[in-house]
Amino acid sequence: MIFKLDKRLCFPNPSDGEKDGLLAIGGDLSVDRLLLAYSHGIFPWYAFKSEVIQWWCPMDRFVIFPDKIHVSHSMRTLMNKRRYKVSFNQAFPEVIRNCGALREDMEGAWLGPNIIKAYTALHEQGFAMSVEVWEQDENESATDKKHKLVGGLYGVTLGKCFFGESMFSLAPSASKIALIDLCYLMQKKGGNMIDCQFETPHLKSMGGEHITYDEYMKYVNDVD
Repeated sequence: MIFKLDKRLCFPNPSDGEKDGLLAIGGDLSVDRLLLAYSHGIFPWYAFKSEVIQWWCPMDRFVIFPDKIHVSHSMRTLMNKRRYKVSFNQAFPEVIRNCGALREDMEGAWLGPNIIKAYTALHEQGFAMSVEVWEQDENESATDKKHKLVGGLYGVTLGKCFFGESMFSLAPSASKIALIDLCYLMQKKGGNMIDCQFETPHLKSMGGEHITYDEYMKYVNDVD
């Protein structure tokens, strides 16, 4: 069943949604509604050219546990070369705009102006973060050490979880480096799970796995 939301700040029981995970339509992208949604494993995902917001909550969840991140030999070699520099929350607007720009012409592209505005508001209130990957500009001298943004990712942070939204890469494996460094940071800070939303070959190769919604919610509710 697909529910229609109104101005009330609430969601239906996620288990009552469609088999593919579509739960509801309508509502808004306010900070309060987004935080309520993510606290129940619900996220917006819809074509940005459509005026109808769709809310999804798959019962089969695809996640990465930070301490299980798979780093291949080739990735370790690349990272050891120190070709890239990684930062956190230093360029959130640039990261989300790059994520949107790379998908703007795709069918069903969802990262449009309304989503960018909503998640930027989340970031400004401390509930969304970005990971940036920088490469030294070849046109600059080594002494200047100026870098250009070549990859990154962003997502929502609640409790011990990171809910990944999108990533981009303008240089080989830049988005993989962003994900690996995010996992390393979460290991240090006690983070327990990265929600990948949907399976991709890219994420599966890095340790992504499926868990049930009930197991997923145990991690989301782990705030000790």
